[in-house]
Amino acid sequence: MARIAGVDLPRNKQARIGLTYIYGIGNPRALKILEKANVDAFKHIQNLDEDEVNRIRQVIEDEGGVEGDLRKDVSMHIKRLMDIQSYRGTRHKRSLPVNGQRTRTNARTRKGPRRATVAGKKKATKT
Repeated sequence: MARIAGVDLPRNKQARIGLTYIYGIGNPRALKILEKANVDAFKHIQNLDEDEVNRIRQVIEDEGGVEGDLRKDVSMHIKRLMDIQSYRGTRHKRSLPVNGQRTRTNARTRKGPRRATVAGKKKATKT
């Protein structure tokens, strides 16, 4: 099993698909990485030899911006928005949609499950 950038790539996937398991690498970037490393994009991960894996690893290290470093950068950007109390930062802080979506009806993914409304009980009065 090939291990690149701290991620075990699935053995039975094509190289172009397997690289997308690394945070920060999507389809277009995976194809560019494989082109620079001179590796066939349709070759399966299990069929890559050690030299090809090392070339892929080297290209990814040269480009940078994957896995832990990228996650840290993204979280620091969000933290900065919260610190300066921008609109986007307050939306992140309150776990609401950030990019202007409506929240009256949708946004259940971001807001979480609905909270059940409890009907107000009438207090028993003494007679």
